[in-house]
Amino acid sequence: MLSKVYSAAIVGLEGVLVEVEIDIQNQGLPSFTIVGLPDKAVDEAKERVRSAIKNTGCDFPQKRITVNLAPADLPKEGASYDLPIAIGILIASGQVNIDVSDMFFSGELSLDGRLRHTNGILPQVLMAKGKIFKKIFIPKTNCEEASVIKGVEIYPVENLLLLLRHFTKENLIEAVRPRSLKSYMKNKDYEFDMADIAGQEQAKRALEIAASGGHNILLKGPPGAGKTLLARTLPSILPELTLDEALEVTKIYSISGLLENEPIITKRPFRSPHHTTSHIGLIGGGANPRPGEISLAHRGILFLDEFPEFPRHVLEALRQPMEDGFVAISRAMGRITFPSKFVLFAAQNPCPCGYFGDNTHECKCAPSQILRYQKRVSGPMLDRIDIHLDVPAVKVEKLQPKADQPRAETSEKIRKRVQKARDIQTKRFSAKGGSGRKYNITSNAEMNNKDVKKYCGLSDECLALLKLAVAKMQLSARSYQRTIKLSRTIADLESSKEIKPAHIAESLQYRPKVDNLY
Repeated sequence: MLSKVYSAAIVGLEGVLVEVEIDIQNQGLPSFTIVGLPDKAVDEAKERVRSAIKNTGCDFPQKRITVNLAPADLPKEGASYDLPIAIGILIASGQVNIDVSDMFFSGELSLDGRLRHTNGILPQVLMAKGKIFKKIFIPKTNCEEASVIKGVEIYPVENLLLLLRHFTKENLIEAVRPRSLKSYMKNKDYEFDMADIAGQEQAKRALEIAASGGHNILLKGPPGAGKTLLARTLPSILPELTLDEALEVTKIYSISGLLENEPIITKRPFRSPHHTTSHIGLIGGGANPRPGEISLAHRGILFLDEFPEFPRHVLEALRQPMEDGFVAISRAMGRITFPSKFVLFAAQNPCPCGYFGDNTHECKCAPSQILRYQKRVSGPMLDRIDIHLDVPAVKVEKLQPKADQPRAETSEKIRKRVQKARDIQTKRFSAKGGSGRKYNITSNAEMNNKDVKKYCGLSDECLALLKLAVAKMQLSARSYQRTIKLSRTIADLESSKEIKPAHIAESLQYRPKVDNLY
């Protein structure tokens, strides 16, 4: 007897419909075969399904069983096909008599029939909704993740036995109530606060600008100046994720298996890979491509501490994703695209010992060592960073403030200004939408040259100032455009419709000195 059950495979960030066909024949020796380019995890489903069916109290047919996962040319991986295979076998063997043409199944089975947490449920449910499946059966532990999708009935399945009782109407499973994504976007606590950082007012200002417009930033200073602390405090002033952005990020974390502790990503990601991270670990890839750190940092922060210590070829691989907002990974099986719109936060010492230019410590590095250290990061890479800032060591007077000294601004107060500036940008680009772009733009840093001409009109005085800066500071065409985008963000922070010379002047202060480019 033949049966057909519907499930899904994950390609990139999207779910692809998979037809699970089961054929049971009396002829030939008993066997259990899975075809359709299964990986090792899918092939091992034979033993999981066999044990789950037996331990549920059903009979596993001692016949010739063939499972086909169609389309046959699409690689299948993971354990999410356990549940549809088990249901298909029970239907084909005549133990269950139901119409599953409008049902979708996904989930990993344990040997006793329980359903385990399964990766990639969110994109699968989104695909199922698009294919007009009315009923979706997934593991109970994944239901919170899927509950934000409206327009479908999602049934939380605890084990195979309860599912069979649901089909026989002996004990019906109640569908999950849809939950608004906004309900998850509350009660966000941050580990660090801007008020706890002693001194570094200029760096705090730079972080506010970077957070408002999504600009890349590089801090250079001696050890103990607070570079890492500033980086880890930056998430506390970032604007809130929009609903669309939260869904984007959650899909990435869902297929990566990083949603077990929280069903929905409500805070902007903060990723801090070690400088020994491989090229694939940072960019993404593998035989079956998976998102790397730059995609896990999508709509958030990618913090690269000890910036020059990263291998040169790894840093150079960042250049294209930083410009495009996505990374395309090509393999023999095809081309897969992952989003990578992140704010790069880089931190480094000025020299190997860390004290070059510091008035309180003597630098023991030779000039050749300093030059070699600074040349580890290429000029084109530095050119893609909007804000360059030297962070001096904090004076002891700042570390021991007086009792009558006013407390520094809190992250909450700064975040309100940042959110206001980001709202201005969202309104500005809302009419534009995607406009043929791979991903919609939500911040000034994401503007291309066409967008800059449209939204960043400059007065004659501003143009004259920029012309002088190009000549004096040897700005490239890219640096020229990035300076204008940074000026636009500074103007948004002041709620100014026009870019003023003061905004241009401040943005030029954040460009690197000519002698520090190499």
